Amino acid sequence: MTFVQIVECRTERPDELNQLMDTWIEQTQGKRTATHTMVGSDREDARHVVEIVEFPSYEAAMRNSALPETDRIFREMVALCQEPPTFTNLDLVRDEQLLKDAARRLLLEPADGDMSVIDDLVAPDYRDHDPSVDGDTVGPAAVKQMIEGYRRAFDFTFDIQSQIAEGDQVATRWIWRATHIGEYMGIPASNKTIESSGMTIWRFEDGKAKEGWWSWDAVAMMRQMGMMPG
Repeated sequence: MTFVQIVECRTERPDELNQLMDTWIEQTQGKRTATHTMVGSDREDARHVVEIVEFPSYEAAMRNSALPETDRIFREMVALCQEPPTFTNLDLVRDEQLLKDAARRLLLEPADGDMSVIDDLVAPDYRDHDPSVDGDTVGPAAVKQMIEGYRRAFDFTFDIQSQIAEGDQVATRWIWRATHIGEYMGIPASNKTIESSGMTIWRFEDGKAKEGWWSWDAVAMMRQMGMMPG
């Protein structure tokens, strides 16, 4: 179970505290078990500093605490604080990464024929970049038209393999599995089973996709369809 530790302190020397974090990151490279750390200062009181550190588990956090580098940096941190730091130890019981969910919906729901998600989650000025297509696909209507074109040619699904979210962007690695049921690029329906892998990165703004980048194995698809030699 993911474990999160919140460390709070008050200090007149926030810059030095931040430098300590840089030192800890440098000295624990290849040893630390922390997977994510954030430091913030209170907008109402800049002396109030909060650090949030994420670990894969409580046991991993304890191993991290046992590092001599962690112990030394902590003692130096205490010296910079006006009063002893406070700790809040949390077992994470819910972690909703909302942009990941939006990216999943953008792949899965149109494949099932539900285009309403495009209206819900695609910005009016959205731009789609796909090297297999001449020029960008711009706007929800054009995205729907593109998807419908694929759906006339293929009965397909996306199998999501993994997702990584950072800031306003989500990268989704997927496998596309399809049956060729209609004409595609001059090739009549063959009922062949086709599989291709790829990745899509979406950038979101105000909850809607503003830009998308596609990278996928079009060559593998064409070979399976007989459009290219194996």
